[in-house]
Amino acid sequence: MLQACFSVVWIWFDPQGGSKCRKKKHKTYCVLIERIGILPARADTVMELDMAWCIDLSADLGEGFGAYTLGDDEAILDLVTSANVACGFHAGDPLVMDRTVRLCAERGVAIGAHPSFHDLVGFGRRPMTMSRDEVAADVLYQLGALSAYTHKHGVQIEHVTPHGSLGNLSVSDPTYAQGVLDAVEAFDATLPVVTQAGFLADLAIDRGIPVAITAMADRAYNADGSLVSRSRPGAVIHDRDEIVERVQQMVLTRTVTTIDGEQIELNCATVLIHGDNADALSLARRIRSTLVADGVELEPIGVVLASRVVDR
Repeated sequence: MLQACFSVVWIWFDPQGGSKCRKKKHKTYCVLIERIGILPARADTVMELDMAWCIDLSADLGEGFGAYTLGDDEAILDLVTSANVACGFHAGDPLVMDRTVRLCAERGVAIGAHPSFHDLVGFGRRPMTMSRDEVAADVLYQLGALSAYTHKHGVQIEHVTPHGSLGNLSVSDPTYAQGVLDAVEAFDATLPVVTQAGFLADLAIDRGIPVAITAMADRAYNADGSLVSRSRPGAVIHDRDEIVERVQQMVLTRTVTTIDGEQIELNCATVLIHGDNADALSLARRIRSTLVADGVELEPIGVVLASRVVDR
């Protein structure tokens, strides 16, 4: 069953920077807010949350380049709580990155870095043979580029999620996973990495880096929790009714039905909506309205992760 988010929770910080929390009527939670990065760790800060179930709704944005655009970013940003922003290697030139960050800042949408292999022609979907140090250097470079624009607009990068082939290899190959984590650790080790079950999630936990599991609304899953290869029939789901029903299943039961019909656990913190197809906007509206009707609160990844801290 889905664990409830906070229901009337007061969180305050002592002068030494530690967090304390008490929950009205129910059990007590201690949430290391400064570790997850929702609020600055300072004394006398108070936050009250009154929520039911919660999930992050995200989209990959800022994927235009030069004269080319991909998707309706402005419209999608009115529907999501987080944006995974391309950092220049698979898409997103400097002007596109600047504009995308500004639009996120204006709407209060959390910004995540979406680093990739250096593969503009292949949109970052082609595998590349790289060493751990090479992966770390490229990812750190992209985090630095995006952070210049978050600094300009007075916001921060709030999570990191590798794109395309880099994301896939980070799940299946520890060399790529460690490279990504080396970059995150060098940049800001409190940033959650958003990924699927696999090496990146497991090694991040080992290294004390927060992890948020993502659910792909329109992708089929294998029995081990990995995505079905795009080369296989049925890997991408196109039926809108089915996609919406799968999102409900993922969020409300934390399970997903595999391509073979087996139901497996999927403890997701965010649902990814692909914004680069013709139906993306109408589908995103439908997913959002359905979740809201189900009583689900839409919150950024940091808030969702904080709600799932182990009950003390």
